[in-house]
Parts: sequence; C-alpha cells; structure tokens
Amino acid sequence: MLFIATITVANLSAQKQVNVRVFNQYEAPADKFTVDGVEYTTTKDGTITLTINETDSVTFAGKEYDAKKYAVTDLKDGMTVDLYKQFTWKDLLNPMFYIKYGGLWLLLFIIFAETGLLFGFFLPGDSLLFVAGIYSSNLAHEFMKVIGMDSVTNEWVELLILCALISLAGILGNIIGYWTGRKVGPAMYNWKDNFLFKQRYLHEAHDFYDKHGGGAIVFARFLPFIRTFAPIVAGIVGMDRKKFAFYNVIGCVAWVISMIFAGHFLQIWVKNQFGIELKDKLELIVIIIIAVTTAPVFWKFFFGKKAEKPKTKND
Repeated sequence: MLFIATITVANLSAQKQVNVRVFNQYEAPADKFTVDGVEYTTTKDGTITLTINETDSVTFAGKEYDAKKYAVTDLKDGMTVDLYKQFTWKDLLNPMFYIKYGGLWLLLFIIFAETGLLFGFFLPGDSLLFVAGIYSSNLAHEFMKVIGMDSVTNEWVELLILCALISLAGILGNIIGYWTGRKVGPAMYNWKDNFLFKQRYLHEAHDFYDKHGGGAIVFARFLPFIRTFAPIVAGIVGMDRKKFAFYNVIGCVAWVISMIFAGHFLQIWVKNQFGIELKDKLELIVIIIIAVTTAPVFWKFFFGKKAEKPKTKND
C-alpha cells in the first residue's frame, strides 16, 4: 500500500517529530509512504515517527487515496491519520468493505445471497462473519436502534441478537437455494460456464452430497463455493423437505455461532494476552481464513480422484 505525503512549505526554520498511526477507512494500516521525498515504513500496527517541517499544513495524498490536509499544529503524538482509499474491485473481497458501507443490513443480505442467489459463491462469508464477531457490539446496536431501544451493554445479549439475525438470513438463503433446485435445478446441468456460474461447482456439490447425504447440508456451510450449490443439489435430488429443514437449521446455526464467537472472543483473548488488536491485523486474518476454508476445495479440485468413466460392453 503506497501513498505519497506532500508538504506545503511555508517556513523551513524548524522541524518537529510526531508519532502517528496511518490507516484507511477499512482500518488497514499503511505500509510505505514518503513525506517530502523521504520514504518511511510503518510498523505492523501502522505507526510511524514523522520528521516534518514546522510549516502551515501537511497534505496526505496518493494514487489510490483522496488528498487530505492536516495543519502541522494539529498533528499530535498518538493520533490516527485516516485516509480515504478509492474503490477498486478487489475491495469486494474485503469483509470490512461491507461492514463499513452496509453494516448489519448488508451483512444479512450477503449471508442470504451466498446460498440464496447463484452469484453469491464469490462473497466472503467466513471472513465476513469473523470480522462481524469483532464488531458485534456495533452491529447489534444497529438493530436495537431500529426497534427503538438503546444499545445493549451485555455482550452475550449482543452476540445472541447478532447470531439469531444472521442465522435467519442464512436459513432463508438455503430455502431459496433448495426451491431453486426443485424448480430449475435439472436444467442447470446444461448451462454454460460464465462469470456468475461454474459447472464444476455444481458437480462438486453433487459429489459432496452423494458422499455425505443429509450431513452435507451441515458440512457445506463451512466450505466456500460448495455451500452455494449444496441446497440446490438437495432440491434437485428431491431431499425430503422436513429433513432438509432440520439439517439447514443445524448447519447454519453452527456455522454462524462458530465464526461469530471465534472473532469476538479471539479478539478479546489476543488483546488481553499480547496487547494486540485483531482489528489492526484484519488483512492477514482474512487471508488466513480464506486459505483455511478454501484449502479442501482446491485440494479436491487439483488432487482429487477423477470420476471413473462407466465401462461399456466392449471393455
């Protein structure tokens, strides 16, 4: 992450040193930047000691950032310099993008869409829930305001509210996926690959369902791509509605609680034990979660045994 800081020169007679933290709106720390032609590298938590001239103002800017001006007299030790990062398509893979611009309501739609809508396979469900656990208090407060109540101070109540709402969104998404499979599923095997649909995801979900039966609806919740198509396959094969409903609720609740609680309590534990804010390590955390949750899918794709072709009478 590279941006340039330019200084409006008014008086070069004195210099000052100031320790600041530099972040973008997604609470990700800056990596490298320059101030008046001098390059700096921040620490892992985004802090840096700047040596600047005692001028009128300092303008932080860069290729991906909107310019932001600070009066030199306003730059104090320990303050945070917030820069606005301009939108790029890769921001859609950043869970903080959805937390920042949509909050609870966009979060609920994302969880619904990941299994209720075919294009949802690329959405960051696991990492989004983990980050939601870190910001559980803020997200629960959004719901409390809608129903006309003040913020809840009990963390368990906040977590239960958040888990209940997200679980409901996920359950409804799976129901829509199941209904899609019942109505149009068989025809999907004749669809051509495009940006929003991949045949291999449908076949992988079908193989996964054949192997695990009803439990596939539970296990699929923890596997990206597979969870989008698993309810569709359940509808295609005509899984009993009551059986599907049972596994749907169990799988969704287990997935939501494990991810939300992991984000919430791991943040508390790491901060108490090491004095580290997970909020400052979100980019690394997201990469780890994506790597762990997608590893089984890619392992099967690259190293799994290919299905044997049925033998003919001539074989």
